[in-house]
Amino acid sequence: MGETCRAEDRAQAAVEMAVVAPVMLVLALIVYNVMMFVSATARFDRVAPDVVLAHGVAPAGDATGVLSEASAAAQVEKQLAQAMDGHEVRVEVVVEGGEGSDGSDRGSLLSLVGSLRTYRCTLRYRPWPQGLSIAGVDLGAPFELVHSKAVTVDPWKSGVIV
Repeated sequence: MGETCRAEDRAQAAVEMAVVAPVMLVLALIVYNVMMFVSATARFDRVAPDVVLAHGVAPAGDATGVLSEASAAAQVEKQLAQAMDGHEVRVEVVVEGGEGSDGSDRGSLLSLVGSLRTYRCTLRYRPWPQGLSIAGVDLGAPFELVHSKAVTVDPWKSGVIV
């Protein structure tokens, strides 16, 4: 009778392992994705102000010195995406404020004076696994994690974040 009890204990441990293993796998995936997002966010928070200062205030490649907000945002977005290379993230940049943003002072003397520009930089991370399907069951995460950082600069004071 004692031998039977030990065999049942061994079988019980196997069943417990079969129940706990998928839970541990899911927890490991959650921890992995959170750590990757935190790592990308930390790098993004360090790099975004530097990129905005370098390419948003005085962008390269424009001989006239006049640069539209859309092209400045595109250049900042390109440089920020390049700086985030190695992290599986998407970067978006939108400019708020600036000259003629509301259209009311277009053509007036005040439109020549540059105002503060706020670059809203957004980082989007889709957790892994993304498109994984096993036996018809989608295992990918249906959401994405989003982090944004706003950097306000004065075009007349180079190197100053407001």
